[in-house]
Amino acid sequence: MTANIESARLPSMTAGHRAESHVRVRYRAPFALRCGALLIDYILLVLILVFSTMIARLMGGGARMAGGTAEKIGIGLTVIVGILDLGVMAGLTGKSIGKLVTGLRIERVRGGLPGIPRALLRHVIGYPLSLLPLGLGFLIATVGTSGRALHDLLAGTVVVRRYAPVTVPARKVRPKP
Repeated sequence: MTANIESARLPSMTAGHRAESHVRVRYRAPFALRCGALLIDYILLVLILVFSTMIARLMGGGARMAGGTAEKIGIGLTVIVGILDLGVMAGLTGKSIGKLVTGLRIERVRGGLPGIPRALLRHVIGYPLSLLPLGLGFLIATVGTSGRALHDLLAGTVVVRRYAPVTVPARKVRPKP
């Protein structure tokens, strides 16, 4: 259930002929695949927290000691990995770890990489806003024709699945009289 959301422009006609060209067509990402990518990102972050908590408990803190050094390091490491994954990596490559695994990519609406500020806006501010009204911000992607969720609309981005190369055959164009 992927829909064509945008295609590149064809080169202009020259000397009455159109050269054979390749056009890249973007397809929006399916909602289930987007959920899977988000789940992978959050499992990674939660695993860091769980691992640091287990180390804190094994070091003798017991169940009563909260906020030990190992837990503080784990929380700090989780924040750093979250910023690197959801901000820096997503901004510079268009892919977080979850999107890399699922083959998705974040792009600006008009094409191109989102950039770090836009990726941080999308993930740090946009995701909580999408969750607030009972997750309806995420469900907008399922009913909207563009396939964009609330955080995508806020950041001016779109999540695409793949590019499909389309070859446009050469043809002769009749000159105007």
